[in-house]
Amino acid sequence: MFARRYQAIPISEEEAAQVERLLYILSNGCKEDLVERPQDWPGVHCVNALLTGQPLEGTWFDRTQEFTARNRGESFGPRQYAMPETLQLNPLPCWRHLSPEQYRSRMASLVEKVTVEAAARRKETGSQPLGPAAILAQHPFGQPVKTKRSFAPRVHAFSREIRQAMVEAYAWFVAAFREAAEKLRKGDRMARFPEGSFPPGLPFVRGCLPVVGS
Repeated sequence: MFARRYQAIPISEEEAAQVERLLYILSNGCKEDLVERPQDWPGVHCVNALLTGQPLEGTWFDRTQEFTARNRGESFGPRQYAMPETLQLNPLPCWRHLSPEQYRSRMASLVEKVTVEAAARRKETGSQPLGPAAILAQHPFGQPVKTKRSFAPRVHAFSREIRQAMVEAYAWFVAAFREAAEKLRKGDRMARFPEGSFPPGLPFVRGCLPVVGS
């Protein structure tokens, strides 16, 4: 599905940075001239949930159970190990203080901004959106002729000062983790790891196995 593994990139507490990231998500499909509006995307999208406040509903296919059943030689239907899944989106931290009505109004303004900017860009370039029907007609394994290649940023921040502070904070986090890991390797089971980290597993303890029949 994606060219590289999932990577969680921290976003600053700045309102401008958070809104910028949301605009980027909403513009997917429009900025590539695939659809006219975010609402026209025929696949999974957060836009309707953001505009209405209703949760996203879908289906979770438990591939682990399917794999186990297949190893048992069991025959099963495509939805035997499927279950409904509901996803409730939380508001942006910078707009958490808004009422639901105010929040949905902000979302509608952002969607309108994406739609207007996409229309202006198409008018300038003379391009036309591919459209939902043509999107669904594409082969799922099809690949674009040209793909964008760029390095993922370390953090998302609006101001240079906040970006630098976040980079320095991450450097401190890495240094503290490595220091604690080194102490753990030397046998210090009380080594303190920085908050939010996953300490490595303890080393394997070797021992002498009893000799049976001696």
